[in-house]
This record gives sequence, structure tokens and C-alpha cells, in this order.
Amino acid sequence: MKNIILITAYSILIRNFLKIIVGVKFTKTDFLKKEKQFILIANHNSHLDTMSILASLPKSVLSKVRPVAAEDHFGKTKLQTWMSNYFINTLLIKRKSDKENIENDPIFKMNKALENGYSLIIFPEGTRGEPNQPKEFKAGVALLLIKNPNIPYVPIYLKSMGKAMPKGDSLIVPHESAIFYGSPNKIASVKVEEILAQMKTEIEELKLKFE
Repeated sequence: MKNIILITAYSILIRNFLKIIVGVKFTKTDFLKKEKQFILIANHNSHLDTMSILASLPKSVLSKVRPVAAEDHFGKTKLQTWMSNYFINTLLIKRKSDKENIENDPIFKMNKALENGYSLIIFPEGTRGEPNQPKEFKAGVALLLIKNPNIPYVPIYLKSMGKAMPKGDSLIVPHESAIFYGSPNKIASVKVEEILAQMKTEIEELKLKFE
């Protein structure tokens, strides 16, 4: 039932709403069907980001992709937690590491999801920034990939989502925006700084290519 709801919501209703009403341009993502697992990484300016990525995914992989989200924002109550998990398929994590309770540690939870066969959506900036003003990437995604070097990451550039639904604004306004995918890639280093620099460069290259 959950899989049917996700496909109906994102592949049909939300995709058409974003495409026709908001003006989001989607590019082909059939290449993701060839990947057993992956980690999608993207710049982050709007709450539309997660919806747009989910709506862009092939139907066959949608239910196995979990957006990573902050527990203190999307899981404030039991009802909100249930709705986030059921209708968005989120993996809720704490913003900071928890060394005393390893099962609550964000890296542990993300790694466990990968072990269970899920793919992930991660915004390395950690929180929404201002349009066209990239923030520094946090170390979490690099640490996760060091533990899972055989899982590819896929860079994504989200264009103008922050203008269609700016940070701090719950109103969605029509604005020409788009989602662009790069090629699956694997880390070429075990150093956090070098991995983050590699990812940031690839997203920046997508931006320069499609701006």
C-alpha cells in the first residue's frame, strides 16, 4: 500500500503539479534503474527540493529511496514522524552525533538504511541556504561513503527551487526551475575534505553547465 501511495503521489500527482503549475523541468533518470544502490546529493534551498527529487525518480526505485531529514524539524510529534515516514519515506536523524547511544547516531542510522538495501537523498549543506549562495558541506555524507566506498553517489543541481518556494515561506509560486543529474561516481579518496571538495565541484559544474 505504501509503495502504491508513493508512486501515485510523486510519479503522478506531485510531478504533474510541479511540472505544470510551478514550472519545474525534469530530466531523464532511467539510468538510476541500473544502479543497485546510490546516494543522491544536491544543493538545498527549498522544501520543494525533496519533493522534486522524489518526483523525478523512476517508479521502480521510488520506494527504495529515503530522504534524510532532521528529526527535530520533521519528527516533532509522533503523528508528524509517522506522516514523514509514510508519505515521504524519510529517514529521520539527529543533527549531531550521539556517541552514548549509537543507535541514535546519524551515521549509524544512515549506514543501517544502506545495509537494509535503501538508497538515500542527502543534502550535504545540512540545511536550506539562500538561492545561489552555497553553504559549506558537512562531513556526514563523506563519512558515510568512506564506510560504503562501493556505493556510488549521484550529484544533483537544483536550479531556482529557492525562488519557487523561498526559505521561511510556505507559499509556492510559479517560477521556472529545474533538476539536473550528473553521472554516478565513487569516492576517489578516504579523506573527508577531498571527498566533499569532489562533490562540491561536480555540483558546481552542473550549475555552470545548465545556468
